[in-house]
Amino acid sequence: MPGLSTSPEYNHITIKKLHPKFGAEISGVDFSRPVEKKVFDEILTAITQFGVCVFRNTGLDDAGHVAFAGQFGELDDVTPYTAGGRAHRLSDVRLFDVGNIELDGTVFALDNVRRQWPFPRRLELQSPTSRILIAPGARAPTRRDGGETDFADVRTAFDELPTTLKDELREKDYIAAHSLWHSRKTAAPETFTDINPEDYPMGRHRLVQRHEASGRETMYIAAHIHHIEGLDAEASRGLFDKLFQHATQPCYVLRIGWDSPGDMILWDNTSVMHRAVGGSFEGKFRRDMRRATVHDGSSSAWGLNERSNVRQGLP
Repeated sequence: MPGLSTSPEYNHITIKKLHPKFGAEISGVDFSRPVEKKVFDEILTAITQFGVCVFRNTGLDDAGHVAFAGQFGELDDVTPYTAGGRAHRLSDVRLFDVGNIELDGTVFALDNVRRQWPFPRRLELQSPTSRILIAPGARAPTRRDGGETDFADVRTAFDELPTTLKDELREKDYIAAHSLWHSRKTAAPETFTDINPEDYPMGRHRLVQRHEASGRETMYIAAHIHHIEGLDAEASRGLFDKLFQHATQPCYVLRIGWDSPGDMILWDNTSVMHRAVGGSFEGKFRRDMRRATVHDGSSSAWGLNERSNVRQGLP
């Protein structure tokens, strides 16, 4: 499969590189109206090339956010995830609430279990069924509040693995079992002490995949990985830790801050890992953020799992 040109041209947007290996700030986009195809095509090329892109002062409201996200493809919605009875705070089910605000507008209490759900304290990939996510920072904490997000370039991290380890990963074609309950319990063992991740379904995905849009190899690693199939517990954890520690070295990590309301970060979940830093849900400041999730349209979108609309509903 042909990959992305190593030197694509950008005639309708302006690119400012943020890291020697990946990441870019994009300017020159008028979000006050639907984004023209010629401009959108260059944005799509940029996210394929750089993995993560930031837009400053977009001025997007919720409707504009959904409309722009929809240009990338079919959007996920919260309905399957709220099947457990949790009320949705936002007006559009295609926007995921990644804030720390109750329905009445108050900040989560310190003992609110939802502080632990989205905050595994480690760089991670998100839903195995999504590639591109968009998170506008409207009403988000700024750098002054410690509201920042780290991204790690797993494509380049794979490229720069020792040759013998890359050969092993390709030859063995390992399959990793992902569990949200595992990452939550790892992050907050006291909160989830009665949870056994093995009691819940796990997503099965190849550890090494080819990122179809760019043609580059990538690692599908995340804090959600419970185990690697075919290895005993010690070997599984040892391999995961080796890959994770390699991919999260400073040379592969980019930190992006929210400078003002209306900032937006766009990233490709199979090119980069991410995590919130600087307090995130643990802080006392208001974090009023939305995320639109675009379904992965590649051949590996569902990994080795049966396609389904069933999700783990949250109470």
